[in-house]
Amino acid sequence: MRARPGKAAIFEQFAADGITYMFGNPGTVEQGFLDESRNFRLTYVPTLHEGAAVGIADGYARATRRPALVQLHSGVGLGNGIGMLYQAKRGGSPLVVVAGEAGVRYDAMDAQMAADLVAMAEPVVKYATRVIDPASTLRVLRRAVKMAMTPPRGPVLVVLPADVLDELTTEPAVPTSIPDTRVAPSAEALREAGRLLSTARRPLILMGDGVAASDAQPELTAVAERLGAPVWGVNSSEVNFDTTHPLYGGQLGHMFGKDSARVVGDADGVLIVGTYVFPEVFPHLDSPFSADARIVHIDLDAYEIAKNFPVDLGVVADPKVALAGLAETLGPRTRAAGRPVAAQATTVPAAEESPMERFARVLAERGPADLVVFDEALTAGGPLARHLPPRRPGHFFQTRGGSLGVGIPGAIGAKLARPELPVIGFTGDGGSMYTFQALWTAARENIGAKFVICNNGRYRLLDLNIEQYWREQGIAPHAYPEAFDLTRPEIDFTALAAALGVPGRRVAKADEVEAAIEAMWAHEGPYLIDLAVD
Repeated sequence: MRARPGKAAIFEQFAADGITYMFGNPGTVEQGFLDESRNFRLTYVPTLHEGAAVGIADGYARATRRPALVQLHSGVGLGNGIGMLYQAKRGGSPLVVVAGEAGVRYDAMDAQMAADLVAMAEPVVKYATRVIDPASTLRVLRRAVKMAMTPPRGPVLVVLPADVLDELTTEPAVPTSIPDTRVAPSAEALREAGRLLSTARRPLILMGDGVAASDAQPELTAVAERLGAPVWGVNSSEVNFDTTHPLYGGQLGHMFGKDSARVVGDADGVLIVGTYVFPEVFPHLDSPFSADARIVHIDLDAYEIAKNFPVDLGVVADPKVALAGLAETLGPRTRAAGRPVAAQATTVPAAEESPMERFARVLAERGPADLVVFDEALTAGGPLARHLPPRRPGHFFQTRGGSLGVGIPGAIGAKLARPELPVIGFTGDGGSMYTFQALWTAARENIGAKFVICNNGRYRLLDLNIEQYWREQGIAPHAYPEAFDLTRPEIDFTALAAALGVPGRRVAKADEVEAAIEAMWAHEGPYLIDLAVD
């Protein structure tokens, strides 16, 4: 193999792995390899903040189900991206993050921007390493791609010192070998799972995004119908189960363990598949399951099985293969559901519709058939669930991991991944300000996603959470903390978007919705609607 600088060889490796975009924010220590990119067919998508770069890459990776490449600038850039990297880790997004560094030869100097990037990143990535041998640059990058794409998927970090990339390497650039993880459970394990679950009088299924990653939605549906078991989402932010199916129960709470305990407490047979349990910020320390519950947990991530609470049978296997075998073991019988299912959508008279309710209804009635929704509406998301229920894999993505600000960049990434599909992202007024700069990237690259700011002038989720805290602590209700208010001064989102190159309009009343949606779809590029919500 011919010798060439590592800064050129890395682009050959990216090409070998089919990577065509790099999302980032440029910095001085990366200038050498960024300058080299002009010689290769890779599009650099610039952002104004590293959090936006990671958020766009996250949406792109989720929509393509392929690795997304992110460039961060040394310690300060990595620090700016850490919140979004945490979300990517909790959500299992396969991001390959490269961070620049001045050089190995400067290690002893403790100069400006010097930091242990690997140590900084380790809590928020699946794997982190630093290249110090020019002859191993491509080997390390292939390892990063493999680890990002191998379940449990997640972000990885490779630190690329500038002086290492300036050195010559003769490494060949070849496609990364990604192992096949379609691991099947043993026949004995399937029989035992069937025995434990088929005798349950009050069965329950807890699902997560491992189902979508495995394309196991049909198999999950078959198992649920055979058991007559309601299906509840845990770490579920994609379409793992048709939410209009009679057996769909809803989503467990992500804040307080008591909310989840109310759902799972009386089940005597529980199947957990493709998720960890439980996701709450304040979880139960004691098991929320009934003492007589028989619990089966299927996942490719062995770490998550029985991590917090004991199970009767843990199966490390691919959800699609395992669920298919379980359905066959259970046989063709179909049992009636033994528990309440999710409430059906109720019709709100047009005269009583809020702007958000009207917007979701009109969008569902008049919007494109192949609409992709990226949902970070949070407390305003009820109307979306009623009028645009998640049904089709690849057409719905929701925030996950607890990081605010993914709605705008996530929609941009999804649109870049699937340019032929209409994409709309919902976010809150507070959450949007974490990554509002991403609109500049949408305008610059003419990425025609649409964006809706659900604007209630405050961090409404905090209002709801503190109300529950007051109840639990026996504190009398009183005025919310001033820090939750976002109206002093009010943010002019349409003016702010226009300054970043994205047109839009304010919608304050329900009767303004139809015209706004018509204008939004008529505009060919990115467009923003500032929607007043209660």
